[in-house]
Amino acid sequence: MTKADLIEKIAEDTGISKAMAAKALESFIEGVGQALKKKDGKVTLVGFGSFSKIRRKARKGRNPQTGEAIRIKACNVVKFRPGKKLKDAV
Repeated sequence: MTKADLIEKIAEDTGISKAMAAKALESFIEGVGQALKKKDGKVTLVGFGSFSKIRRKARKGRNPQTGEAIRIKACNVVKFRPGKKLKDAV
């Protein structure tokens, strides 16, 4: 499902226009992003799942083309853990 498909589905299910559904989806995405930027950023949607930020340590890797060893910098990544309702639905 693409973002456009999701907007269409939201508009159809709620009876609002596609423009309003797009604004609602953008607001949700922006809100999740801002919450995850905080120090202990976490967003929990009961039944659906949780988004959390974790710190990935620096590590060694290999360039697949040359086989040369490279250093991969530490970074923050987003982790998603599905909730019980989502697990049961899938």
